[in-house]
Amino acid sequence: MPEDALIGPVRRPHNRFLELPGSIHNNEVASKLGFRGGTVAGSVHMDQFVPLLLELFGPSWFETGSLSLYFRSATTDGEPVQARAERPGQPHDTQIAVRMNEPGGTLVADGTASVGDPGVPSAVFARDLRPADPGSLRILAAFRPGESLGPLRLNPDAERQREVLERMTEPLPWYSSDSPWGGPIAAPSTVVNLLYGEILTPVKEKMGQRVGLFGAIEIRFSGGPVLLNQAYDVSGEIVALSETPKTEVLWFDSWAETRGQRVATMRMMLRSMKAASPQLYPELAGAGAGAGATPARG
Repeated sequence: MPEDALIGPVRRPHNRFLELPGSIHNNEVASKLGFRGGTVAGSVHMDQFVPLLLELFGPSWFETGSLSLYFRSATTDGEPVQARAERPGQPHDTQIAVRMNEPGGTLVADGTASVGDPGVPSAVFARDLRPADPGSLRILAAFRPGESLGPLRLNPDAERQREVLERMTEPLPWYSSDSPWGGPIAAPSTVVNLLYGEILTPVKEKMGQRVGLFGAIEIRFSGGPVLLNQAYDVSGEIVALSETPKTEVLWFDSWAETRGQRVATMRMMLRSMKAASPQLYPELAGAGAGAGATPARG
């Protein structure tokens, strides 16, 4: 990244799901899987990039912008991280490199951000999805690429966003009061929640016992922003199934529309830890990543 890159302040994101049982955010669960503690959700890290993107692209980022991140290393509650963004060569139809590091240099996430139509693939869409034969999978055995998700009629979780504003690393006034588009708008983490939460519930139920974590997320606005006081038609599709030695991987796309117009889309890489499913992977039961390790999300 160029030396004149825009660098944000050091922040200490909060893990609000520390007490959630059976979750990778829970200290006990995460420690058994080899993590140093309950992990901060990757969607929380996305919020920290917004002030940089507004400085570089202006409010139009919430209308036609994207943020595309591949998560490299997990962080725990309150650990310091810093967002960086390359300065664009032009103000419109452009894509830049972004990344997040710990102050000591450990790479937490990297990827791209854009506004308009840059005409090149984003970081997440440029990745090789490495599709696997569904017959070789255990946690994801019931699924096939091309399966539809939804549709559901959903509202962004305004109450959840209000609850986290005090602990959010970058609580923009637009998230709780009037914005250039009228009422309050959804932060990136709220957009992820809208396009991930309820629509994936039937999929999670079919997976059985599992512990999941985000491997990569891209959100993209095409007619944004996402408004908190607006209901959206949310649909999706399974894109690919894959695996690594320690995880099974579900790639899916989802999108929100209103009055027939697509407002926002998301592509997510959702990992399921094999060692957390002892009935399906008895040979890996109790196997973590090594004491004190911080396994890469990707």
